[in-house]
Amino acid sequence: MAIPAVPHARSTPDPSVDGPWRDPSRTPEERVADLIPRMTLEEKAAQLYGIWVGADADGDGVAPHQNDMVDPVDWDALTTRGLGQLTRPFGTAPVDPGLGALALARAQSRIAGAGRFGIPALAHEECLAGFTAWGATAYPVPLSWGAAWNPELVAEMARRIGEDMRAVGIHQGLAPVLDVVRDLRWGRVEETIGEDPYLVATLGTAYVRGLESAGIVATLKHFAGYAASAGARNLSPVRAGAREMADVILPPFEMALLEGGARSVMHSYAEIDGVPAAADPELLTGLLRDTWGFTGTVVADYFGIGFLETLHKVAADRAGAARLALTAGVDVELPTVRSYGDVLVTAVREGAVDEELVDRALRRVLLQKCELGLLDPDWSPLPAALKDTDPGQARERVDLDPPENRALARELAEQACVLLANPGGTLPLRAPGRIAVVGPRADDALAMLGCYSFPSHVGVSHPESTMGIDVPTVLEAVRAEFPDAGVGFAEGCAVDGTDTSGFPEAVRLAGDADVCVAVLGDRAGLFGRGTSGEGCDAADLALPGVQGELLDALLATGTPVVLVMLTGRPYGLGPWAGRAAAVVQAFFPGEEGGPALAGVLSGRVNPSGRLPVGVPRGAGGQPWTYLQPPLGLASGVSSLDPTPLYPFGHGLSYTAFDWEGGDPEPAELPTDGSADVEITVRNSGDREGAEVVQLYLHDPVAQTTRPQARLIGYARVPLAAGAAARVRFRFHADLASFTGTGGRKVVEPGDLELRFAPSSDADAVRRTVRLRLTGPERVVDHRRRLVCGVSVEPVPVAEPAAP
Repeated sequence: MAIPAVPHARSTPDPSVDGPWRDPSRTPEERVADLIPRMTLEEKAAQLYGIWVGADADGDGVAPHQNDMVDPVDWDALTTRGLGQLTRPFGTAPVDPGLGALALARAQSRIAGAGRFGIPALAHEECLAGFTAWGATAYPVPLSWGAAWNPELVAEMARRIGEDMRAVGIHQGLAPVLDVVRDLRWGRVEETIGEDPYLVATLGTAYVRGLESAGIVATLKHFAGYAASAGARNLSPVRAGAREMADVILPPFEMALLEGGARSVMHSYAEIDGVPAAADPELLTGLLRDTWGFTGTVVADYFGIGFLETLHKVAADRAGAARLALTAGVDVELPTVRSYGDVLVTAVREGAVDEELVDRALRRVLLQKCELGLLDPDWSPLPAALKDTDPGQARERVDLDPPENRALARELAEQACVLLANPGGTLPLRAPGRIAVVGPRADDALAMLGCYSFPSHVGVSHPESTMGIDVPTVLEAVRAEFPDAGVGFAEGCAVDGTDTSGFPEAVRLAGDADVCVAVLGDRAGLFGRGTSGEGCDAADLALPGVQGELLDALLATGTPVVLVMLTGRPYGLGPWAGRAAAVVQAFFPGEEGGPALAGVLSGRVNPSGRLPVGVPRGAGGQPWTYLQPPLGLASGVSSLDPTPLYPFGHGLSYTAFDWEGGDPEPAELPTDGSADVEITVRNSGDREGAEVVQLYLHDPVAQTTRPQARLIGYARVPLAAGAAARVRFRFHADLASFTGTGGRKVVEPGDLELRFAPSSDADAVRRTVRLRLTGPERVVDHRRRLVCGVSVEPVPVAEPAAP
């Protein structure tokens, strides 16, 4: 099955088509400047939208309002003009990766061959927790990345994801999500990295670096404010103030662009103070491009341009939506053409839209295609892995879940498991004879996977298809981990609903066991089909369905109960905190999550995860994060105590760590100065483990109210038993900057405290470094220091004294 040749080079040159733009020795800017004037308006517009082949307008969709927004597409007519993007060729329906790569190559040949210029489409896919394709590795969700506190491991995961995407012909990945959690009830908490902007920024930037290192265009989303929606409702207005935007919501995007080099940004569905992000030139052009210097592409969140007309009601029709979006700075309409096709061409010809706006977006799109090699004469539709491959061998040539991927997924899952409580030392389990595994998440492979994994996102709509990957359940993993134990199972109840008919069997099984492992949590889904995921927002943080009642019944048996939470968000665990023998939290830990959790239960894995979001005490009291000024903390003037049960950064280990003070602290520092602060951490236990050293900033008095503490640095420190390491942070005064009363970021003179701690809990601080910033108040911008430098050096073990 041959892939058709692409007519890049013509035997008879056409002066209207051929020119310097075909010459790879010229700069991309020169090539694109030569190409654009040769294109008709229809050909220009065609580069500014995608086509979603196979999207279904009749049934359940994988994007909001898909059923209402997908128009019939005349493929042959459209591709004669060229095409900007192909939407989700692997993430719309189950397709074997090798055969899918061949099909994509054939489609690209048709696209390039149909147009005058022979330019292929840029193909994009979702890749939030792995490449969203059938048979691809399902890694832990971003909230688990946050729990691992390991940027290097996240970067390596992203690199592998990118290489898998490149292997089948994909160019752009729609990740990472850099939204900072503002309300735990929001359905997409699982897609975020956590509630702290520094943690989100550093791990998100690591993901960007990894993906871009594989040649895939990383797409930051959702720019900006999406997770701060009112009432935690998906696609709800955002009422964040200017300081919350500047100091909490925007910094992760800033760092991922300036430090990570992301080449694309996806606008948010949000509207902030009445202005939808897709129609906000101050955000998408003023801040993003003019201030931060971004030169890549801005792509629409799916149907986001159409929503200006249908949901936000700031445009009367499709042409009005196109005008607003292009003016704001949205370069590409996704997932399929609605406003940027013939409607846009007509609007330009009628004078309603300036053609210069089309050319501005087109230049950015073509520059990116040029950088990807899609304008080169030797471009081939076949990815390197499939060149000279017989179609019958394509299945064997493409493996998207090789052993090295699974090993990495296991490592990340193990590091992301958080031991929340172990008051009596029940864990690790020591040779139990009878284990009762109970709960609706214990024997379901989908319990490991988030909403944007292929099996949960697409596979559930294709029950005739296999999952495509092996995902051991907790029950299977426990049986493998404890081969000499008698392991029984009872579901007890469903994830949601009110049916308690399974309680008696579960209670009997637990009562007869030496220990009960209660596996509770969420079912990931889309638009109300799950308890976590896009469009699955929660009214409160009570355990879904009757799972809380099941847990009460299990605890009443008197058998020690180890609570294992498999969720996309934290839930209020206060009613059970003092009664469970131990509590382990995992946020959709991916295809190797079952063995990782079983390893924690047995002690094969020493837990080192730390919470990226606090675990609330009760079901209500939202929204609340640890980034509270004094007025937001518990006090006697309110009957509501928002203090979390387990704070941000919390996590336990099976070993112990001692923290020792470092060099004398600096007394004064100029407002443009820097200083090293350090602490020594020693593993005083009898087994290897990892501590996460966290550095918080406390600003006692400032011109605007400040969080009681906020994270400015961290280091994950693995140590053998008895070993020690010196952790040194390079603190720069820029890290103390905040948005002042004049609306600009400032570093102001005055007292500061740098707190070394194992969590954000003020009572857990191990060392405080007090310093005074001196000199004039400084105004800083995006050129300020964004990252706190950190180094970890082993401390030599003292030699025993000579006899």
